[in-house]
Amino acid sequence: MESMQFRAMNTEIILAAEGNPEELLPGFEKARRFILESERRFTRFSEDSELSRLNRAAGTWFRVSPDMLAVIMLAREYVDLTRGLFDPTILPDLLRAGYDRSMDIIRAEGVSSVPSAFSRERTQLNGIVIRPEESLIYIVPGVSLDLGGIAKGWIAEQAASILAEFSPVCAVDAGGDMYLNGLPTGKNGWPVALEAPQNIGETLTIMNIPSGGVATSSVAKRTWKQGVKQRHHLIDPRTGEPAETDWVSVTVIAAHTHLCEVFAKALLIAGSQAAPVIAENVDIIYFAVDHEGNILGTRKSMEYVNG
Repeated sequence: MESMQFRAMNTEIILAAEGNPEELLPGFEKARRFILESERRFTRFSEDSELSRLNRAAGTWFRVSPDMLAVIMLAREYVDLTRGLFDPTILPDLLRAGYDRSMDIIRAEGVSSVPSAFSRERTQLNGIVIRPEESLIYIVPGVSLDLGGIAKGWIAEQAASILAEFSPVCAVDAGGDMYLNGLPTGKNGWPVALEAPQNIGETLTIMNIPSGGVATSSVAKRTWKQGVKQRHHLIDPRTGEPAETDWVSVTVIAAHTHLCEVFAKALLIAGSQAAPVIAENVDIIYFAVDHEGNILGTRKSMEYVNG
């Protein structure tokens, strides 16, 4: 298995594929360029990104690129499927909680903002008008979008599709958002480490994942101090605050990485009581890690855990 590794989207990106190294190199480069170009399109940390320009255009019609339209159309669908627990209009809440710069900068310098009172009216993405045939989007004034998670999952899957042009057995790992294409020679799945969410670098178990998507969301990984408060990036749309949940992480396996990414977050916010209801009509496999480090899941989901 050949591989390429680089940093983008504030995480480590790994491209892997079976084949001749010289023949794979153009595929690695093409996938890498796509990821870097997509990062520039979807980041909220650059004033020049398409997402930032879309947010500044609130109150007017804005013509978006095909990629931006595809992700926002998916996002609108997921708002309903997750019963509002996925909400890309939580950007004001993320900023209020101190997540106003990239995580790399926050880890190096900390945050300077002080939390303010939650007062904004909840609108959600299904209140935003989309004219897909014209690639036009209208954002209600006062609303702004954060597409970080769903875009990362979508980008990983699209990059894997590019790499698949050069090898039928390939994978893209964007900081835990993965798309796995085909099966490694002689294997019935891809070995994927499930990291202990509260002990970075420690492996709880090895999962055996078939072709498709996988994503893990955690309340323990992207964290920071805001004054005396410990904060994390997973906002509960019902409160506008970092989620309080009885789980530390959730891993989802499904046909698409963006689906995995969205539901990993939604189920983690939902917690053990509500997660089964949120997931009941969606074709996904999921399991969770609680605060004691126990892996919890159904009989079907635990089939993916080797031990």
